[in-house]
Amino acid sequence: MDSSQLPLDLGHRPALGREDFLIAPCNEVAVAWIDRWPDWPGHALAFYGPSGCGKTHLAHVWQTESAAISISTKDLLNSDPDELLLQQNNCILDDLEQDLVASPELQRKLFHLYNFVREEGGTILFTGQEAPARWAISLPDLASRLSAIPSFEMGSPDDFLFEALLVKLFYDRQLTISKEVLRFLVLRLDRSFEAAREIVRNLDQASLASQREITIPFAKSVLEKSHSLV
Repeated sequence: MDSSQLPLDLGHRPALGREDFLIAPCNEVAVAWIDRWPDWPGHALAFYGPSGCGKTHLAHVWQTESAAISISTKDLLNSDPDELLLQQNNCILDDLEQDLVASPELQRKLFHLYNFVREEGGTILFTGQEAPARWAISLPDLASRLSAIPSFEMGSPDDFLFEALLVKLFYDRQLTISKEVLRFLVLRLDRSFEAAREIVRNLDQASLASQREITIPFAKSVLEKSHSLV
């Protein structure tokens, strides 16, 4: 293969605005709670569900409305709460579940952050694959606080949302796909956000490498190679 056939992974920027979030029965409860902020029942809320179900996107929507700070594992371990939240008491802890379970020190840091946010009248939005009440937390005081957080599940998409999701993912990569190709994919893919992201990425890379348009035969060949057919 010569250099002209090598796809360049230049990356793409997914659209994460409110107008880009796809609302369906599997996520409408979570969206309704975003709309209710700051009128939440407490100072913390959690969304949970399978990887790729839209939790991070919805957290970005709330971040725009609340000016919340996104706090990573590294941030939490290396800084005190008053250093992390200098001018803003709202924050997002996105998918830190596995790191928390593995690190008693991280649990201790989160316990202090949780109390600091509550004392300052701020809000924390958690996301994870499971509700925080089900996380295997070894620090009893933190486990007690997490178990009291109102948590709302975000599920896998139905056919309508799945097709809309594919359209969005292709659009994020500036790819135009026919209705026939979309329907072909919807009928043959696992109904999961991860499957949608994987096939769009694979089709984009294969199309760039071969300089071919994405047609049904082309999509079928990529599906067969990636073993994604149901």
